[in-house]
Amino acid sequence: MTDFPWRPGTASGVGSYPGSDPEETLRTVLGELPELPHLPELPARGPGADLTGRTAGLLVDLPVHLEPSGWRFSDRPGRDTVRTRDHLARDLDVLEEVAGRHDGPFKIQVCGPWTLAATIELRNGQRALRDPGAVRDLVDSLAEGVARHVADVRRRTPHAEILLQLDEPALPAVLAGALPTASGLSRLRAVEAPLVQDALRRVIEAAGAFPVVHCCARNVPYGLLRGAGARAVSVDLSLVARRDEDAIGETIDAGVGLFLGAVPGTDTALPALRRTGEPVRELWRRLGFPPARLARQVVITPSCGLAGASPRYVRDALERCRDTARMLFEAAD
Repeated sequence: MTDFPWRPGTASGVGSYPGSDPEETLRTVLGELPELPHLPELPARGPGADLTGRTAGLLVDLPVHLEPSGWRFSDRPGRDTVRTRDHLARDLDVLEEVAGRHDGPFKIQVCGPWTLAATIELRNGQRALRDPGAVRDLVDSLAEGVARHVADVRRRTPHAEILLQLDEPALPAVLAGALPTASGLSRLRAVEAPLVQDALRRVIEAAGAFPVVHCCARNVPYGLLRGAGARAVSVDLSLVARRDEDAIGETIDAGVGLFLGAVPGTDTALPALRRTGEPVRELWRRLGFPPARLARQVVITPSCGLAGASPRYVRDALERCRDTARMLFEAAD
């Protein structure tokens, strides 16, 4: 089986958190998720701290600015581009100060190329996804920018093993041709799977980090993600359907890790610990894999980002992820 960078019985987070203090949030993540911490994202800080804007700031020679309808490509960098880069620079300074000595796996997150192409507009207001040439330019720019970002994180955390998570919530809609045009009167043409896979592979290979792809939507294309080079796939367990199980089984059999979102991402009364872990165990039983393999190959996470949760619930949710992962490991030992 694949040698994963995390230990058996590990939990992690997805990406976003409430609040606006990067130091306080990173300390919380390190305290609650010591086996596989990650760099928090704080969209409450405003434009440039959101999923699209944060990653758009990494693009090389493709500046953006903010319109009422969302992010749009610009002719030259302006204050919106500067603001996105300032947010990330602050986060990386905090990372170096607070976690610079971390000596285990550490995860960072960026928006994947297809969700980025689905959310950034061309100068005419249409989604970049509509223009194949614009998509090629975006993928090239993102691959270069992400490679630089990974190198910067490695420089600031020289003892850590970096995992790169590509967030692709729009990927199933891109493949299905389900995204509306700017007018909303029609749908963008579906993108062929080989093109989608190739773009993901280019970004993954350029980064040179352990690649994870996160998709908190239905109809996750597991086989395509494996073909693109993903070594772990992150999903919302509550959205996994019986029709997905053959593809998930093939993914597990291929030695790809699973980040399973088993804890709700917004405030709720958490059930007993055993009830949180039972859907994970039940899925594993149906797939027919040895119980001892579960804790090695599966990482427990919240169902998605926690930006909409309260700070109190965030700690409870992360603790529940950690306790669930440990329980599954001890039960299989």
